Amino acid sequence: MAIVHPTALVDSGAELASDVEIGPYVVVGAQVRIGRGTRVGAHCVLSGHTTIGEDNVFHPFSSIGGVPQDKKYAGEPTRLEIGDRNMVREYCTFNTGTAQDSGCTRIGNDNWIMAYVHVAHDVQLGNHATLANNATLAGHVRLGDWVTVGGLSGVHQFVKIGAYAFIGFSSAISQDVPPFIMADGNPSSARGFNIEGLRRRGFGPARMAAVKRMYRLLYREGLTLDDAKIRMAALLEEYPEAQEDVQLMLGFLAESTRGIVR
Repeated sequence: MAIVHPTALVDSGAELASDVEIGPYVVVGAQVRIGRGTRVGAHCVLSGHTTIGEDNVFHPFSSIGGVPQDKKYAGEPTRLEIGDRNMVREYCTFNTGTAQDSGCTRIGNDNWIMAYVHVAHDVQLGNHATLANNATLAGHVRLGDWVTVGGLSGVHQFVKIGAYAFIGFSSAISQDVPPFIMADGNPSSARGFNIEGLRRRGFGPARMAAVKRMYRLLYREGLTLDDAKIRMAALLEEYPEAQEDVQLMLGFLAESTRGIVR
């Protein structure tokens, strides 16, 4: 049976796995579902149509599943879905989706989300991301796996940030950031590729060389974006070990709608 502090308010309609822990003064709404091993710290509010997976940790005073901060929202039963093993620190706010998008805000697995982070409506956050203190993701933002967003950074609505990208401290991101790229500043610009992050993820010499070539084609050889993509496609044969990385970049560039940071 779930361990619920006597001061917590848990609606009878909520579904809690048998080993969930609910701390003092927590409020859990009727449409909330919480998976095994998840712990919810004091004074958190879990509301809306919210599904939380296994082994997550929510530190005190977070608001999870609140209605979207969107003036068009008219009470539709939109959702928030959170995966497994996420660490959510103090005072974070995650909102449900809107009918203008998929209707669901999604947070994947194994993310490290620090204090005061805001995840707005319809955000799609992948796996293994790190969002430092006060990072703010506006509506409809897409983040790939292994992304790092530095503290006090803001990401404009509809922006996409590709896998393994790194956003520096106190940046304003208003254009898409391709995979592997380091960007920072206000206005933001590309500063290189995420060498240390890729090493930590086990990228070998061939994959690192392919990423370096893609970075140079995008940012250092004076090519148009279309010409850079044509040249990148040739890397599929030149670097067979890095085919997935090249395809990841080409796929991201094909789907970019806001232009990429320069």
